[in-house]
Amino acid sequence: MAAHHENLPTRTTGGIVDEDDAVPDIDPTDTSGLLQERLQAYKHACGYLENYISATEKVQKAHSKEYEKVLKTVSDPLKEGQHFDQSLGGIAGLFENIRSNTKGIANSHLETEKTIKGSVLPILERLHVEIKNKSKELSKGAVKGSKEVDKARNVTQKHIELLGQYTAAFSASGGKVDPSTDPYIIQRGVNYRLNKQVIEENNNRHDLIEVQNSFSTFEAHVIQTFQQALQSFLQCVGGQLERQKAMYSDIVSTAQKIPLDFEFKGFVHRNSQLLVDPSAPKREISHISFPNQNHVSTQPLIAGTLERKSRLKGYNTNYYVVTRSKFLHEFKDDDDFRKDPTPELSLYLPDCTIGAVNGETFHIKGKDASKGKVGAALAMSHELSFKAHSPADAEKWYNIIKEVAGGSATYTNEPASPSSPTESHNVLGQKQPPQYQEKGVTPVQTQGLSHSQGAVSGGPMSAGAHAQQPYNTPVSGGGVQSADVGSTPISGVERKPGQY
Repeated sequence: MAAHHENLPTRTTGGIVDEDDAVPDIDPTDTSGLLQERLQAYKHACGYLENYISATEKVQKAHSKEYEKVLKTVSDPLKEGQHFDQSLGGIAGLFENIRSNTKGIANSHLETEKTIKGSVLPILERLHVEIKNKSKELSKGAVKGSKEVDKARNVTQKHIELLGQYTAAFSASGGKVDPSTDPYIIQRGVNYRLNKQVIEENNNRHDLIEVQNSFSTFEAHVIQTFQQALQSFLQCVGGQLERQKAMYSDIVSTAQKIPLDFEFKGFVHRNSQLLVDPSAPKREISHISFPNQNHVSTQPLIAGTLERKSRLKGYNTNYYVVTRSKFLHEFKDDDDFRKDPTPELSLYLPDCTIGAVNGETFHIKGKDASKGKVGAALAMSHELSFKAHSPADAEKWYNIIKEVAGGSATYTNEPASPSSPTESHNVLGQKQPPQYQEKGVTPVQTQGLSHSQGAVSGGPMSAGAHAQQPYNTPVSGGGVQSADVGSTPISGVERKPGQY
């Protein structure tokens, strides 16, 4: 019998989940699979008892020789035997006791055959059906949820790998990437998918905890049913010789001495690394990190809310970002979790014409590049009017957009402090709206400008005239975030924003 114990299968436990990993290495199906396997163990144990009593019923006709068949039904070690405590006092000890007592039974009474068939076996058959139903319930619930977690983790991992691919491409290409492959956009996509993954993980964790808690009660019911079946079996064979009765009494006594939580406590102790700890905190996305999370290409140069003038509805407020890939992206808001953050509008600033600041407003003329290369090639060029919260904010946006549109720039890895509000350079008295020239050339308004503003009379200034000044990484926050850029002569318009 010692040789059987040496050959028992053993389980290798997985590692503990690192709560800071975006995609943990542990298989989410390990816990549900373990619980499913445990149900299988009890189902087989129930089957062992059914076979034992059924064989006893048949062997009643054949006396001592046929009783060897009864012994064979329990001679092998329990399947999934690693789920049971091998010490005395548990399920494994119960079956060891059954084997030893069955050897001493030589004769049985034929009169017990019908009684056993009609009163004992149905109890175990009903229990067998209950265990099967419990297994199906687990498969439809926790096991299915574990598969959804695994699926969500695979999607997140693919997007993280995509972020790594395009951040490398950003560095290799000097920052020139397509809007759809802008690392800023891809990182927000990672946040979106990671949030869905964490929700699936927490839901699955909740389901597994409920299943674990229900297992203790269910196993107590299984053991009580074993006890009830064996008690009925004892009553069936009560008319046999006192020696046989003593042997069966010993079997039942062994079964009833099993504490209802004996096996489950041992199971939890042996598999503590795989079972879910109910006291452990839930995962939070704010504590999770992933590769290239803070890469320089994912940090915007300036971000905040602006108003853009539409043809029919006046000014609408949206969230705008100027990225280091030289795109001006428009979003409905800055929420990465409610839906996948896809730009409503993307302007590649080096291909755009930048108008001058007029109070709180400024203008950009260009094509929407958010529909890909084919869509951008077919898109019409539009003049877009933007309104900031204040003239100072408009100046910040304008300076950074103009510098990005002008050509190459020097990037820094550390964010700069928000610049202090600059005084308005608007000049009153200008009645005409700003005019645009082809190929990104912006006219400079010279009427009414003083020499202190740096205006040069007569002659246009290109949109990239100040591209020699490097721009810094902005600081995140409400309103507008920007970096200081070189001062630029700004034309003024007397009319209020939205009246020209």
